[in-house]
Amino acid sequence: MKAKQLILLILCIIFADQALKLYIKLNYYIGEEHLVLGQQWARLHFVENEGMAWGWKFGGGFGKIALTLFRLGAVIWGSFLLSDFIQKKLHKGFIICAAMIYAGALGNLIDSLFYGIIFDQSNAYAQNIAHLFPTGGGYASFLHGKVVDMLYFPIITNAHFPAWLPVWGGEDFEFFRPVFNIADASISTGVMIILLFQNKFLAKETSAKHNTIETNSVVDDNTQIS
Repeated sequence: MKAKQLILLILCIIFADQALKLYIKLNYYIGEEHLVLGQQWARLHFVENEGMAWGWKFGGGFGKIALTLFRLGAVIWGSFLLSDFIQKKLHKGFIICAAMIYAGALGNLIDSLFYGIIFDQSNAYAQNIAHLFPTGGGYASFLHGKVVDMLYFPIITNAHFPAWLPVWGGEDFEFFRPVFNIADASISTGVMIILLFQNKFLAKETSAKHNTIETNSVVDDNTQIS
């Protein structure tokens, strides 16, 4: 796997991720939702989260800074890892999956680093759309940007758990509920493929072993071994 090919893959994922996020930010107000090609199970639903992928949260303002710095450190470390994987000529599939995880992490890191500075806040009640580089400044400081999510696939809706089921019995059920973005999908796809094919990806090449003969006899020019 050549470094140029890997860089191109990473750039394509980041471009697709950021292009869709910018489109949503500049055309949707927070909470706005539209069907994709008229399909109920495929929607663009604009939400923002302050935490990890898939909308998970982590410890308020301090947690947000810690998470952003962790992402930054992971991306820097990932750059060296990818270079090392290429030099060691690991399995092509493994390197591609690692690049997908790296690209997804970098895509969400861009939101966390810069979106708070370059966008103002959208409001669900006022239904206002955010502006790029607003005159009054952004909605947050550096490191405090929110990650933009929009992909929503509620394949099963208006369903209920059976009444006999412990804990969730009778409650509403929906599949698939999380709202995510291309970066999240890239990370998850890379991780799942590695888990599924880890034996193939990480199998070490073993060199052929030469058969040896152990003997207590003295071997010299006059001795023949058959």
